[in-house]
Amino acid sequence: MATIFGINLFALSGQLLVGLINGSFYALLSLGLAIIFGLLKIINFAQGAMYMLGAFFAWMALNYMGINYWAALILVPIAIGIIAILIERFLVRPIANEDHLYSLLLTFGIALILQGMFTHIYGSSGLPYSIPDELKGGTKLPFMYLPNYRAWIIVISLIVCGSTWWVIEKTKLGAYLRAGTENPQLMQGFGINVPLITTLTFGFGVGLAGFAGVLAAPVYSVSPEMGSNILIVVFAIVVIGGMGSIGGAILTGLLMGVVEGLTKFFYPEASTTVIFLFMVIVLLIKPAGLFGKEA
Repeated sequence: MATIFGINLFALSGQLLVGLINGSFYALLSLGLAIIFGLLKIINFAQGAMYMLGAFFAWMALNYMGINYWAALILVPIAIGIIAILIERFLVRPIANEDHLYSLLLTFGIALILQGMFTHIYGSSGLPYSIPDELKGGTKLPFMYLPNYRAWIIVISLIVCGSTWWVIEKTKLGAYLRAGTENPQLMQGFGINVPLITTLTFGFGVGLAGFAGVLAAPVYSVSPEMGSNILIVVFAIVVIGGMGSIGGAILTGLLMGVVEGLTKFFYPEASTTVIFLFMVIVLLIKPAGLFGKEA
């Protein structure tokens, strides 16, 4: 068994892989939250519930309608995005000009309703969702065995996060999004439909949570609690990266996943609190977050 300085490299690489996988989910969920808050100034506490809903929709699509994983990976985020658009249009928009606390309480209530409803219907025990045949198996590397599906999660998450960052930061559409939230009256004067952009942005940000839920279904048990278990961690990551920072959410999500994985290897007792400890340290040194801008 390969060791360096008494460290079991096989076990260490396994924990790093787990950290990267968790970091991939953190990055996707944090990115959605950062888009929604950074562009719309809405604190979406239902992001975890939409992640759970994405996993359940994938499970229901397979078991009730025979829709496989690959189709669910496209259809489920669209369905979640449509639900988010309806929520924004009829629930969030009427309180858009109120204090941020109103949107937080509203989306928190939506999350509780969804979790309670699915707990009542399916119970709290997890439901299995099998890995697609094309991604079963793995590759033997020098210090670890890399399952194909885990590698797929990391790669597709990086592609989606990187593409989203590029669209928002480097394209004309992204410029419209940023300008529409900073000065909506001016953009409407130029004929830009700002309410439509706001609604679609909210739908896309929440759709990312649905996408992450489909990715998570074969890895974790599909259960009503899966969203609430990850949400607080994701909010801490968004704060560490800087509220509203798109790139910061992606990089911090991946980084915190790795930090959590290393902590599980070297000091397991602190693995559930290390991210929050990191958040406290960052806020003491840089209150705006690692990548945030000072007000």
